[in-house]
Amino acid sequence: MSSDPSEDKAAPSVGSAVLDQAFDGDSLYALRASVAAHAAEAGLSRQRVYDVLAAAHELAANAVRHGAAHGRLRLWADCSSLHCQVSHDSPAEQDETRPDPAAWQREHAHARWIIDQIADTVTLDHDPCGTTVTATFTVSSFG
Repeated sequence: MSSDPSEDKAAPSVGSAVLDQAFDGDSLYALRASVAAHAAEAGLSRQRVYDVLAAAHELAANAVRHGAAHGRLRLWADCSSLHCQVSHDSPAEQDETRPDPAAWQREHAHARWIIDQIADTVTLDHDPCGTTVTATFTVSSFG
């Protein structure tokens, strides 16, 4: 990881982080509670809080299942959007119990498909070191 935040693809580039939390399979419940509280505090409607929560859960659970069994979630707002970003390392080695990390992106009803339905925009960066997905919910979706 670079010491220059502008070179760190996982660092929020605009606005201030309202949540920056590491997670693993045992901490998903606590992560969901934090995301819900912070999204509500940001002023989203009840439905949009649920949408952000669903996106965060799908991304985090996917990181636990397909990544290295842990990851980091960042939630931040700027003047036009609320961003939910999950990043995780690639698993140390691939075996038949851990499907190809790219496979979940293409299958109907998996995390990426679900998030595409509820977020305003979704970006995905994947390389041999890991995956970063950012779901953005625009201000027009607030309140």
